[in-house]
Amino acid sequence: MKLEISLFKFDYKSDYLPYYKKYFLKVNGEKTLLDIFNTMNEEEPFAFENDLNFGVVLNGLYTDLSISIDDIKNDFGAELTIEPLSIRRSCNDLIIDTKDFEEKVQILDFITDEQDKQEYLSYKNLYYASNTLNYEKDYMGDAVLYLAHSLIKKHKASQNKILKVIDCCDTGINFHTSLENRVYKFNSRYEDKINSLKTKISNHKVSRDTHFRVKNTLIVDFGDFKKDGEIKHDFNNFNLAYYKGNSSCDKTESLMSQLNAKILNLSSMSNDLALESFNENQEFTYRLAANVILDAFDNSADLLVVDNDDVFYLFDYNRKELERVSGREVILPIIHVNELQKLAFGLHDEVKMTLEKHIINPELI
Repeated sequence: MKLEISLFKFDYKSDYLPYYKKYFLKVNGEKTLLDIFNTMNEEEPFAFENDLNFGVVLNGLYTDLSISIDDIKNDFGAELTIEPLSIRRSCNDLIIDTKDFEEKVQILDFITDEQDKQEYLSYKNLYYASNTLNYEKDYMGDAVLYLAHSLIKKHKASQNKILKVIDCCDTGINFHTSLENRVYKFNSRYEDKINSLKTKISNHKVSRDTHFRVKNTLIVDFGDFKKDGEIKHDFNNFNLAYYKGNSSCDKTESLMSQLNAKILNLSSMSNDLALESFNENQEFTYRLAANVILDAFDNSADLLVVDNDDVFYLFDYNRKELERVSGREVILPIIHVNELQKLAFGLHDEVKMTLEKHIINPELI
């Protein structure tokens, strides 16, 4: 197996900007990414920790150097881009300044011992994997939340005090975003810990009413997704972006694959929008949503496809808020997958009634 590796390079002492160095490597006995690093390092030294637990970002996913060559081959292919856990905090190639991570455990100093702090350090890779840090650098971090979960089990009498700390409105649990699509082979038990904490916090109640709709806007009945039908109109020459969130829908994926359109592969389309904490932290969700829709627009999408009613209302009916937080005009049309299917099936009269209720009508018929 031959690998083409683009390795992130930066030395804060001498480089003004980071760059990527190409390596062309034939795998010959290497078993893990750490083995690959050691082989590359023989060709030209670069900065990393010679440790299987050392974290990196591999083709956009957070992992560590224990990942096997077989997994790389099967899940990433032969062209690899390798970056540090945080480009913003890089100081020497893949070595980063972890002062921010190390300091944030102090929020739980009132109850932690040395063993607890060692547990906290084990969550370093997951801490930097959080997309929240790209928006709120003061966020206490998922690592604090994981440790809080353990501490509540260990010190049940201190549960309320611990919950009060992590429920801090400015930096706390309401800023959590899922790591589901950001960490390679993510273990869902970590997300279960966060959800367990949320249920314990008395004022963290989720309302699934019409809170994603702006006052006085219309309720749109998108109808049902039809099991059978003939594609009469494809979307040739269209660029489509599909916001899938934490998990994609097979029906949506199947329909889009039949439309002869170009499907934009953008990592932002799987970003978590923190919908469950919207009632407590609307501004944060607006910022996350603005990033998604503008990423699609900047990559020449003609339509942003969604398959969740709340997400439609968030993107389309909250445009003024998205424009406010981003400082840009948000003009990309949003279309629900059920509308997209009706257009493809030629059910124009039926879909026209819902398209007219959009803030921005895609004007496809």
